[in-house]
Amino acid sequence: MSLRRLWAVARKEALHIRRDPRSLILAVGIPMLMLLMFGYALTLDVDRVPFAVWDQGRTPASRALVAAFSATRYFDYRGPVASYAEAERMIDLREVMLVLVVPPDFATHLAAGRPAGVQAIVDGSDSNTAGIVLGYTQGIVTTYNQAIALEQVRRIAGAVPAPVLDLRPRVWFNADLESRNFIVPGIMAVIMGLIAALLTSLTIAREWERGTMEQLISTPVKPAELILGKLLPYSAIGLANMVIAVLMTVFLFHVPLRGSVPLLFAVGMVFIVGTLGQGILISTVARQQLLASQMAMISTFLPAFLLSGFAFAIANMPLPVQGITYLVPARYFVALVKGIFLRGVGLETLWDDALFLVLFALFVAVVAIRKSRQTLG
Repeated sequence: MSLRRLWAVARKEALHIRRDPRSLILAVGIPMLMLLMFGYALTLDVDRVPFAVWDQGRTPASRALVAAFSATRYFDYRGPVASYAEAERMIDLREVMLVLVVPPDFATHLAAGRPAGVQAIVDGSDSNTAGIVLGYTQGIVTTYNQAIALEQVRRIAGAVPAPVLDLRPRVWFNADLESRNFIVPGIMAVIMGLIAALLTSLTIAREWERGTMEQLISTPVKPAELILGKLLPYSAIGLANMVIAVLMTVFLFHVPLRGSVPLLFAVGMVFIVGTLGQGILISTVARQQLLASQMAMISTFLPAFLLSGFAFAIANMPLPVQGITYLVPARYFVALVKGIFLRGVGLETLWDDALFLVLFALFVAVVAIRKSRQTLG
């Protein structure tokens, strides 16, 4: 391999990128835009749930129950309703997701020490959100019940017994349970893989479409020099994109970076080189820019978005799908990014994920060079 020829190919590709503003926009602008869109729009947090109340008794006890809901950040009181028809209309218009129906004998049953029923009507069109809202509702009602029970015991016994079980929960790595803290690092990995594959998937195909590949074939440039030479400038762009993405994640979205920064960039470069090589391989096979871009989208973004575990837990997927996720490189990079960002762990814990990325990058590079040798030959 000649370093002189390799550098010539790299310089040629860098000049092409510099002279093509569309490539620069694709390489730098789109990752920033996608990270902004996904970072702000994609969230799994459920709070400020709009709810209404049909209070048929209008007693202090029922108002105290409504106040228990309004006092939390999880619910937003939108006013009373006077009938089931009005409650149904508000749910249909998506003005509320929850309607509490308090019967007229609510306070009477509480005062007599009998169970007092309260109906909670939840919009179940979004099953995941509805389940979370029901959990919030049951938690608030449980706390309300405990307060009433303790008050009754205090009146009868004159004192409140100490609790037998004293639960003291503590959440590690994401104390506020903000979904942004694990979604943004994960989506950063998905976007980096997509952009890297898209960039290089067009390089060889563009040479074929413009007729310049025949000129390259007639030169002494070898397939390995061609592939590696085209990877070099895009690797620099990938590194610049990762720097921007990490800075946005830390300073714009305020996601804590607890682990090693050099380790983060080291595994990031391995992942970028692997996906760049994947794009080169796609470009070598496709020979058409449109087909190459479509293949890059299908083979990188969709598996990374759905099967990497950045937003959807792999453990909850069917077993055959869980097996497929082991073939998705983004799964390992997402695990590495989250481990370094949130848990602050190193290679002593993440070595197997890092090893797979290294093997993936080497495998793709070797296959791309061999395929290019067959194509150019």
